[in-house]
Amino acid sequence: MLEHRKILYKTQDGIARVTLNRPEKRNALDGELIDEIKDAMSDAALHAECRVVLLTGAGKDFCSGADLAGLEKTVQAGVLENMDDARNMAELFLIMRRHPRPIIAAVQGRALAGGCGLATACDVILAAESAQFGYPEVNIGFVPAMVMAILRRSVSEKAAFELVASGEVIPATRAREIGLIHHVYPDGEFAAAVDAYVSRLAAKSSSALTLSKRLLYQMDATSFDAALEAGVQTNAIARMTEDCKRGVERFLKK
Repeated sequence: MLEHRKILYKTQDGIARVTLNRPEKRNALDGELIDEIKDAMSDAALHAECRVVLLTGAGKDFCSGADLAGLEKTVQAGVLENMDDARNMAELFLIMRRHPRPIIAAVQGRALAGGCGLATACDVILAAESAQFGYPEVNIGFVPAMVMAILRRSVSEKAAFELVASGEVIPATRAREIGLIHHVYPDGEFAAAVDAYVSRLAAKSSSALTLSKRLLYQMDATSFDAALEAGVQTNAIARMTEDCKRGVERFLKK
């Protein structure tokens, strides 16, 4: 594993906790931070006891987007250098999409631009009532390009277009209305609500969660017939897992 300087990472009680730890920079993203998140995600995928990954931000904000120093460099960089930089974030999104465990984002404060993309790349988003979400890239002539592949699958086409075209920052309640996030909790209850949610998920069958996530995302680019066949195969595999066998036994004994 990498030496982590910009995240906190630990696994306990089946939950891998990844905390962006640049509160003085509003947890702004740079290449090093992205590499450390990728490293933690990869480690959690191999950790036998890990059932759920929880992604949070230290301090008042989840993640404010790209580090300003990095933005300055992009103006001077050539196309190949900029492509390599962009590809680093794309690789993180792919790692998260293919991760065998559910990844939960707990968002307080602002999740903007790349920070909103990072939250959107998670499987479930929980938010404090005062949280804010948005893709303001258009305001500086930029495009939230990599996350578009995920955003388009998360909300309606028209909702996605308005988010990226207007650059508007929206409150958590509005984000929930359009389907961008799952649950909104009062600020004072947020930490306890997040702990309760991830603990309930960590208590579920690990094999069933892994198979469910894999099958759901596998259907992205398949035909109806192929999706049904993938379902047949996953169904058969699930029946053979120890979790399923024990679950059926418990059910039949009731």
